[in-house]
Amino acid sequence: MNINFPLLLVALTAAAGIIWLIDARFFRPARLARYEEEGARKSVEEAADAEDPDQPWLAEISRSFFPILLVVLLLRSFLVEPFQIPSGSMLPTLQVGDFILVNKFAYGLRLPVAHYEFLSVDDPERGDIMVFRYPVEPSINYIKRVVGTPGDRVRYEDKQLYINGDRVETDFVARLPNEDLLEETLDGTRHRLLHSSGRSDPRAEGEWVVPDNHYFVMGDNRDNSRDSRYWGMVPEDHVVGEAFAIWMHWESLTSLPSFHRVGWIE
Repeated sequence: MNINFPLLLVALTAAAGIIWLIDARFFRPARLARYEEEGARKSVEEAADAEDPDQPWLAEISRSFFPILLVVLLLRSFLVEPFQIPSGSMLPTLQVGDFILVNKFAYGLRLPVAHYEFLSVDDPERGDIMVFRYPVEPSINYIKRVVGTPGDRVRYEDKQLYINGDRVETDFVARLPNEDLLEETLDGTRHRLLHSSGRSDPRAEGEWVVPDNHYFVMGDNRDNSRDSRYWGMVPEDHVVGEAFAIWMHWESLTSLPSFHRVGWIE
């Protein structure tokens, strides 16, 4: 079951804020007045600065957690959001178990849950590692590399990428068991990728024209990635942000977290 965490966070923040506001506006003054009448406090002013011993537990929890939830909501929605890499489709750049940070401000600010862009900042460029909502099931976040922007003609044939008729430069790095390690230069961005031995999947070959407000994305593990070659383009309103750093690596609950992969993502 996929939990809609942004919706849950918005709901919890709103609920905590409303409960805290209602208690502070309508119920707390009555409690403070009662304390004064009973002689429990010297004055309403002193009582207002003191602890509220009869404050309901729900109001107390809401008062304590609302500021924290609000800060997390603002940071996660508009600045930086953490993600975990669940598959090997972006090998060798990103490994299973990498915890990454995504810049939510890079491509514009969007309202949480509604995903409406209210401030445009920049557009994704070829070579960017982009997090987006999977077009087939938008509740799931995917991460791939942008290889085609609006208006581009993308061709993939015999394990070779072409953009607008030009062959994208690749250099051989090393031969690994059952695959080759290559380095690709995409609009000045150099990154490594993997090609499996043997022929490429015929379904992954073809030519596509990227329509307006869409992006063509591919995994760096070219023969082990389900991407735009299989399910189509990423609409602009599905873009989440740009991945820029690895801050932790933790493969499973049976292993300990490590920080040997901490650094910027290329």
